[in-house]
Amino acid sequence: MTDLSRTLALSASGMQAQSSRLRHVSENIANADTPGYRRKTIPFESARLNGEGWGQASGVRAGTMALDHSELPRVYDPGHILADESGHYDGSNVDLMIEMADAREAQRSYEANLRMFDQARQMSQSLIGLLRR
Repeated sequence: MTDLSRTLALSASGMQAQSSRLRHVSENIANADTPGYRRKTIPFESARLNGEGWGQASGVRAGTMALDHSELPRVYDPGHILADESGHYDGSNVDLMIEMADAREAQRSYEANLRMFDQARQMSQSLIGLLRR
């Protein structure tokens, strides 16, 4: 496996992991006002990548999704259908500021991996063009 192929594999794995992370962040934002909703988190793990023509390379992948088990805030709204006899119900533990920061970080990491992938692809095409001459 060449260094360019390893770079392509690593960048592709980073884009897949960040894409998965962004999907979970989007779900969290969409459910920020859903009573009882728990924030989803996703860890990254190192992985051995097998790609056609790439051989084996080290990369990253999204791990198993987990729920944030921090305490749900109690919301006072006696008119809400889920309110108990005291007028409270369990809210969501999603903090929109944290989710927006996570979304921005995932987007920027995805874009950085995309740029690296594109540069490696361009370099390999240039090398192929030189070899054909």
